[in-house]
Amino acid sequence: MASQGILLGMGNPLLDISSVVDPGFLQKYDLKLNDAIPADEKHQPMYEEMATKYNVEYIAGGSTQNSIRVAQDKFGEEMTKSSKDAGVNVQYHIDETTPTGTCAVCVVGGERSLVANLAAASCYRSEHLKRPEIWAFVDKAKYFYVAGFFLVVSPDSIQLVAEHAAVNNKVFMMNLSAPFICEFFKDALDGVLPYMDFVFGNETEARSFSEVHGWGIDNVEEIALKISQLPKASGTHKRITIITQGADPVCVAEDGKVKKFPVIPLPKEKLVDTNGAGDAFVGGFLSQLIQEKTIGDCIRAGCYAASTILQRSGCKFPDKPDFR
Repeated sequence: MASQGILLGMGNPLLDISSVVDPGFLQKYDLKLNDAIPADEKHQPMYEEMATKYNVEYIAGGSTQNSIRVAQDKFGEEMTKSSKDAGVNVQYHIDETTPTGTCAVCVVGGERSLVANLAAASCYRSEHLKRPEIWAFVDKAKYFYVAGFFLVVSPDSIQLVAEHAAVNNKVFMMNLSAPFICEFFKDALDGVLPYMDFVFGNETEARSFSEVHGWGIDNVEEIALKISQLPKASGTHKRITIITQGADPVCVAEDGKVKKFPVIPLPKEKLVDTNGAGDAFVGGFLSQLIQEKTIGDCIRAGCYAASTILQRSGCKFPDKPDFR
């Protein structure tokens, strides 16, 4: 059993506004399925439109928060309640002048398109992290997980925790999160990459990473291997790269080799919503990693969590998970 406070996540807390929508809704706001983008001015009306036009669910979201929940204003109140009900000790930075960030989860045929309006999440500053009562959580934790989306907001906060992990022989992990992170935040991502002991991502993000670095490699296994072999700031832990590929096997690159692990087959008729599946995979993985289980056990837990989330609306778990 893992000790309390052993795992700390940093990211953008958002409230998912989730609903099945019409294909025309995607066209109206120029959205693509299986994509995740930041909201711009043209997307601002869509949140209220979803809430009034469709039968929406409000679910505590944000990539890091999803993963940590799986491993354990009105929008703000809903989000806090949802996370604490899941046993997560949330330490939000409250901005009194900015509304809680939201993410529109538009589902068509089980596939999702995400549009994140960071709002208050974009106001995070490292001064909050440095407060003694907050930094105490950093001191206590042995594992750190950060979604790449947080690079948009506070790369200096990530750097502080990454350096702490390296100096204190702790485990630091990040997710590539989305192609736009690899493309438009390349320098920030490269700056923290040497500190990453685990790198997570999916096949689209891996190929985007390869492209922006000029590798000319399209093969996911080769990309995963190359990422795992990039320089590290600390030699205490080797780097392990884990790339998911939807229904195809998970690629794990470590020690100069790539292993592939099968996922749990899911019939099309059981697919409800792909939102949060990648986050759930990471959460399941982390739930075993902090108990010092094998990589194989971690992958199996990740696949179980992802399969479970795919059969539910949003990143929500049954009351009594049956993973063994």
